Amino acid sequence: MAKYKNAERLISVNSKTLIGGGGEYSDFQAIKELVKRNALEDLCTSDSLYEDEMDGKGEEDAKQIWNYLRAVMYNRRNKMNPLWNDLVVAGISNGGNGDECFLGLVDKIGTTYEDDYIATGFGSYLALPILREKWTADLSEGEARGLLEDCMRVLFYRDCRALNRIQIAKVTTEDGVLISDPYELETEWNMASFIAPKGGLEDEGGW
Repeated sequence: MAKYKNAERLISVNSKTLIGGGGEYSDFQAIKELVKRNALEDLCTSDSLYEDEMDGKGEEDAKQIWNYLRAVMYNRRNKMNPLWNDLVVAGISNGGNGDECFLGLVDKIGTTYEDDYIATGFGSYLALPILREKWTADLSEGEARGLLEDCMRVLFYRDCRALNRIQIAKVTTEDGVLISDPYELETEWNMASFIAPKGGLEDEGGW
């Protein structure tokens, strides 16, 4: 939101898992502390004494953390004290055929699903149609980044509370979780639809 210019909503849990959270920021901070504490406990109880010998051992993968968060959100919902967040979990999961890419959502009442692309909040209405039209499984990293920026730019244009300051992140088996520093999207406000909007007050004689 434009009021809070440095509120970051992407966190790295471990070398395999990235979480993005929409909704109540204080609840997201509580979730961040919870998963970070669990990750530290996994590291401390690992069989290996040295980090360079672990090679990913002692770390939960993205799908395990997704399932854990489902239980947390559902439990809080049953206590009538929900954590008011929608969480996107991305990363690497250990499937039957080796490491696999994973992307899943957990909402505030514990509902979950997996998909090739996910959006929350206002993005569910405006970004998903763009993703459905332009996403393909063979997108390069540059093309994927451009598509995400297009989605965020549309959301900025259409949400009066938004700020054109975003972060982008990725997870790879080689480099782990990489989260960009916040940066500003390039915007353009001289388009005809902004200068003379349809159904505007000018058509009705102004104020």
